[in-house]
Amino acid sequence: MKITSAQLREKYLVFFESKGHKRIQSASLIPENDPTVLFTTAGMHPLVPFLLGGQHPAGKRLCNVQKCIRTGDIEDVGDAWHLSFFEMLGNWSLGDYFKKEAIEFSFEFLTKGLGIPKERLSVTCFAGDNDSPRDNEAAMAWEKQGVPKERIHFLGKADNWWGPAGNTGPCGPDTEMFYHVKDVKEKGTDDFVRLCKEGVFCEIWNDVLMQYNKTAEGIYAEGAQKNIDTGMGVERTVAVLNGFDNAYECDTLKPILEKVKSLSPQFNLAKGVPERTALLKSARIITDHLRAAAMVMGDEKGISPSNVDQGYVLRKFIRRSIRHARLIGISGKFCRGVAEVVVGVMGEAYPEVEKNRERVFAGLEAEEEKFSAALENGMKLLEKELSLLAGSGGKELGAKQAFDIYQSHGFPIEMITEICAEKGFSADSKGFEALLAQHQELSRKGAEKKFKGGLADNSEQATKLHTATHLLNEALREVVDKGIRQKGSNITPERLRFDFNSNEKLTDEQLKKVEDWVNAAINSGAEVSVEVMGVDGAKKAGAQGVFEGKYSDKVKVYTISSGGKVFSKEICGGPHVKNTKELGRFRILKQEAVAAGIRRIKAVVE
Repeated sequence: MKITSAQLREKYLVFFESKGHKRIQSASLIPENDPTVLFTTAGMHPLVPFLLGGQHPAGKRLCNVQKCIRTGDIEDVGDAWHLSFFEMLGNWSLGDYFKKEAIEFSFEFLTKGLGIPKERLSVTCFAGDNDSPRDNEAAMAWEKQGVPKERIHFLGKADNWWGPAGNTGPCGPDTEMFYHVKDVKEKGTDDFVRLCKEGVFCEIWNDVLMQYNKTAEGIYAEGAQKNIDTGMGVERTVAVLNGFDNAYECDTLKPILEKVKSLSPQFNLAKGVPERTALLKSARIITDHLRAAAMVMGDEKGISPSNVDQGYVLRKFIRRSIRHARLIGISGKFCRGVAEVVVGVMGEAYPEVEKNRERVFAGLEAEEEKFSAALENGMKLLEKELSLLAGSGGKELGAKQAFDIYQSHGFPIEMITEICAEKGFSADSKGFEALLAQHQELSRKGAEKKFKGGLADNSEQATKLHTATHLLNEALREVVDKGIRQKGSNITPERLRFDFNSNEKLTDEQLKKVEDWVNAAINSGAEVSVEVMGVDGAKKAGAQGVFEGKYSDKVKVYTISSGGKVFSKEICGGPHVKNTKELGRFRILKQEAVAAGIRRIKAVVE
C-alpha cells in the first residue's frame, strides 16, 4: 500500500476516533515537571498522571501523533532505521478497555485500515519470568484474530516488557507486531529473531499492556488501574508500506536528504557509486540531526544551544551535523538552507516550527559561528601539540592530548586524525575512544543519578514542590514583570527548577520579594481547587498556559485562592496539595542563566 505520512496520520486518528477515542494534541518536546528525561520520548510521557489514575479532561480513550526525541542510540543514526527525531502514533485506554480490545483494534487497523495481508504479520508476547507469568491472554487474543500459533513468538523482558520508567510505578508486558518485508515464513522463535536482525521482519507497532504496578519492595502487583499504551512510528511504517528499505525514503525525510546531497560535491562526483557508503551515512546523520535541531528550536518552549541539559543535546545535534558536512565536502554555512527544507516539510503537521522559523534559522547560524571559532581554536592547539611532538621526534599524537583538544574545543577525532595524517603523524584513536567511553560512562551514571525517581514521582515532597512552582510562576509575574512566562520546569523530591524569560539577572531584593510573596500565599492557607473547562474558557478565566496548540479541547485548571484572593490560576495535569499550608516554608536556593534570555530558579520547600 502506497501512503504518505499525512495520510497515515489521518487514517490512524480517524480510525481510533471511530472506536470512541478523543484526538489530543502533540505535547511539547520538552517535558513538563518530569525529572527522568530531557525530551519527550513517547506519547505516554505527558499522560503519566492519568495512567496513574488521574481523570483526563478528554476522557478514558485518547489518540494522537506525538513528536519525539530519543538519543540513547545516537551513534546508530545514519543506518537504515535509527532516527533521533520521529513521530509516534499512539492510542490509550486509561482504565477502560484492555488486552482483548487493544489487540482487536491493532489487527483491524493493520489489516483493514492499511490493507496489510495478515499473512505478512507476526507478533511477539511476553514469555514470563519469576516476576509475572507468560502472557497467554495476549497470545489467545491474537489467535482469535487469525494469527497462527507458529507466528506468535514468546520473548523475555528485554524484548516484551515495558517499565516502570523509574524504580516504581505502572508496568507490564507488551505485544509487538512485525511486518514481513520479504515473503518468508519463520520456522520457530530462534529463526524469527534471526530474521528480525537480518531485516526480513520489521517491527511496526507495540501495544504496552500496563497490567502491574512495581512496588518499592520490588513486587509486581496487579495494578488498580489497567491501561493500554501503544506506539507506531510514522517514518518506519510509511517506509515499510511503500516498500522502502530505509526510513530516509519517507516523504518527511527524503527532501531533506536530497538537499544535503545537493550541497555535497562528493555526491556529485559519486554518481553511480552504491550509496551504502560512509558518504551516505554522513548525509543521513546531517538530515536526521538538523531535522531534530529544527524541531527542538521550533518547539513552543524554544530551547537554545547550551552546555547543559536539552541545550547540550541540541548543540551536539548541530555540531555533529557540521562535522559530517565537512567530511562530505560541504563548506561554509549550510544549516539554514537545510532547515528551510525541514520547516517546509514539517510545518503543516507542526505549525509551531513554521511560526518559530526565524528563531530556528538564527539559532543555527549563531551555533555555526561558535563552532567555527571552536574549530579554529582547536586547530591552534593541535598545531602546537604537533610542533611539540615533532620536536621530541615522536610520530603519534597521544590519546590524552587528542581527547583534551576534543573536550576543550569540540574538535572531532576524525578531523584530528585527518590533520595528523596530512602532516605526517598518526593519532592514538583507539586510546581516544577508550577515554571517550570512560567519559560517557561517567556522564551516564551522573544522568542516572540526576534523573532517578521515575516518570511519575507523585511523592509527598514532589507534590508540594509542584504546587509551589505554580506560586513561584505567579510571584515572578507580580514582583518582577507581568510579561514573564514559564519556559520549562523540572521537579524532583529534592528541589524544584523553574525556567522563565528574562534578559536581566534578578537582584537580591527581587529574589527576596518573590520568596516573601510565595510564603505569604502559603501562610494564607489557600485552597487548591480544580475545574475542567474548554481551552477558550481557560483563556478567558485568565489561566496561565502555553496556548500554542498543545492542549486538547478540555483542560484542567488549578486555582490557588484564599478569602477571595486568587494567587494562581494555571492549566496543569497535577499532582497538587489540597491546601498551601501543607507546603511549609519556600526558599530560593539560587538563580542562574541557562540560555540567551532564559533564566532559572532553583528552590525548595521545608
